Amino acid sequence: MGSAQPAVGFLCGWVLTERDSGTSVLPDGPQFCLVFVFFQAQKRRKAGGETESWECYRSPFRKPLAQLTNGPRCMDSSQHEAFIRSILSKPFRIPIPNYKGPTGLRALGIKRAGLRSPLHDPFEEGALVLYEPPPLSAHEQLKIDKDKVPVHVVVDPVLSRVLRPHQREGVKFLWECVTSRRIPGSHGCIMADEMGLGKTLQCITLMWTLLRQSPDCKPEIEKAMVVSPSSLVRNWYNEVEKWLGGRIQPLAIDGGSKEEIDHKLVGFMNQRGMRVPSPILIISYETFRLHAEALQKGSVGLVICDEGHRLKNSENQTYQALNSLNTPRRVLISGTPIQNDLLEYFSLVHFVNSGILGTAQEFKRHFELPILKGRDADASDAERQKGEERLKELISIVNRCLIRRTSDILSKYLPVKIEQVVCCRLTPLQAELYKNFLKQAKPVEELKEGKISVSSLSSITSLKKLCNHPALIYDKCVEEEEGFMGALDLFPAGYSTKSVEPQLSGKMLVLDYILAVTKSTSNDKVVLVSNYTQTLDLFEKLCRSRRYLYVRLDGTMSIKKRAKIVERFNSPSSPEFIFMLSSKAGGCGLNLIGANRLVMFDPDWNPANDEQAMARVWRDGQKKMCYIYRLLSTGTIEEKIFQRQTHKKALSSCVVDEEQDVERHFSLGELKELFTLNETTTSDTHDKIKCRRCVNGHQVRPPPEGSDCTSDLSQWKHCADKRGLQDSVLKAAWDAAVTFTFHHHSHEEQRGIP
Repeated sequence: MGSAQPAVGFLCGWVLTERDSGTSVLPDGPQFCLVFVFFQAQKRRKAGGETESWECYRSPFRKPLAQLTNGPRCMDSSQHEAFIRSILSKPFRIPIPNYKGPTGLRALGIKRAGLRSPLHDPFEEGALVLYEPPPLSAHEQLKIDKDKVPVHVVVDPVLSRVLRPHQREGVKFLWECVTSRRIPGSHGCIMADEMGLGKTLQCITLMWTLLRQSPDCKPEIEKAMVVSPSSLVRNWYNEVEKWLGGRIQPLAIDGGSKEEIDHKLVGFMNQRGMRVPSPILIISYETFRLHAEALQKGSVGLVICDEGHRLKNSENQTYQALNSLNTPRRVLISGTPIQNDLLEYFSLVHFVNSGILGTAQEFKRHFELPILKGRDADASDAERQKGEERLKELISIVNRCLIRRTSDILSKYLPVKIEQVVCCRLTPLQAELYKNFLKQAKPVEELKEGKISVSSLSSITSLKKLCNHPALIYDKCVEEEEGFMGALDLFPAGYSTKSVEPQLSGKMLVLDYILAVTKSTSNDKVVLVSNYTQTLDLFEKLCRSRRYLYVRLDGTMSIKKRAKIVERFNSPSSPEFIFMLSSKAGGCGLNLIGANRLVMFDPDWNPANDEQAMARVWRDGQKKMCYIYRLLSTGTIEEKIFQRQTHKKALSSCVVDEEQDVERHFSLGELKELFTLNETTTSDTHDKIKCRRCVNGHQVRPPPEGSDCTSDLSQWKHCADKRGLQDSVLKAAWDAAVTFTFHHHSHEEQRGIP
């Protein structure tokens, strides 16, 4: 056997080093250095005398400065594998600093272990929790199936951060109603908040919550539908985009051929699954009615009907088409649930929650007739008591599915609003034409007999137009229609309708003063509202003659163009002074906060239309004090219409607002006195309310403490002269033709409001 002989020696040589090798302290760049290596070698010899190998030993006292071999040095494979595994085993970190995204989304193909968790943190500061699961004892937690544990339902923080307190309350109410937690077995409700309280935002929050979560840790619904007036379809689309910021893609249908619309609707209804591409459909009532067949072939989780008072008649096609939808969850939005009678109110409640008030006949017998008898000024004490009892019963049932907050909530967020009802005397020409008409037309007998013929309705329209301006009935005088025989002789010589003559109309004269004083003393803008496009034509002539810049919106304007002119008018830099609006042309829903003065030139039979129009300027975003002028021709049919509005509002108040002290001023019989003219009064309405605070037409006691412009008219401030007015513009216009003014503010605030 061979023996090993050790050999000891030194090896000296130059090697190339790098600065970052960790062995060099030399300057930057490649360097050569001298390396001494001590080695010891052992020879092993085989039996045949051959040398087997040499083993090289490095000094234990210092490390070599560089690799000794000329060949490339390779990493050990096990080291490489360990290095790669260390990279891959690091948890993924989101590259966005301080990112806090939703943690509840289920990973594709992976079932989460442990208890189910809510989509949003219910314990975060400001979280709006709609549902809180019942607490479980330790024993129950051990026994319960983890896949069936209910979770919190929490509104998306993106929305809950912008909701005001009353809106948070409203969202919770809506959610509890549509999930059948308020009325077992019923899934509908009426959102009856007054204008400007954010009904749209509350409903968008409800839809987004239902589409994304439920106590069962999955979406409550797959799809939702919003049905609105055609003028608001684009507005709904914009609001969804505004508040949800691209998180959802709504489908808005506001035009197209029948085939195109049907194709879109069929596509919408065929969507299925957890993540529907376009889960919200926005469609107009007219388009819905025409294409109802396509929408009735499937089911929709939720339907929201904006301006829901359109469904007041259960016999019309739109109501029946919507009612036949396979949709248990129904929300009806209406700032004015009662418009004409309680039976219409029943139709709305019946639509959202069928059966809770019985059939229409049962409702009429049990509720409507006793309540109306009790509200009549001629009712006996027994009838009033019975009416109040039935009213309380009705309110207790309906309040479970109806939420209504009045605009006084806005006083925390909006500037003061001064509302003024201005009685304007007729000019001598108007008075003569009016009396001449009453002598000839004689529709009084028809009304007394309970007959409303086409001719009597036409007579009402003629008188209303005459109150606006004689120019509006000039053509009838030329053609000598019924009631206007010989009336042409009453007009001034050489009269022409080509130019507006404000001095021929009391209201137009007052309007001319209001506009002139506003323009010359402030930078305020004005909205002019009328029921008639002919009156808007007169406004245009007046603006051109006074060189006022204006824009006009009526039924002839396309929906897209409406949005553009509204946006332009609201811009502080726009030069337009006046916005003309037809109250019949979808004025509801428009936001005209660029103006802070609004003139209602003529009253409508339906108080809802006037309320909608007047709410255009006093709403979210308004920064200036607002002034509302409601012009009425003294002693004429306009005051009678206004009084009828008061009766309807009193009816609405007692059912919806629960005001127990609504004054009973007008007998239903008095409403037949339409065709009379009281030339001796300063205000027929003030005479009718039998005011106890005024002596000889002059107010001697102030309104009750706590009253405001939502109170009964008898609790407003009454002015027979301009001394008691707060509005300097109306003071300047008083001597033109004003005879009497009712006025009050929205809330006590601040400077300048006593």
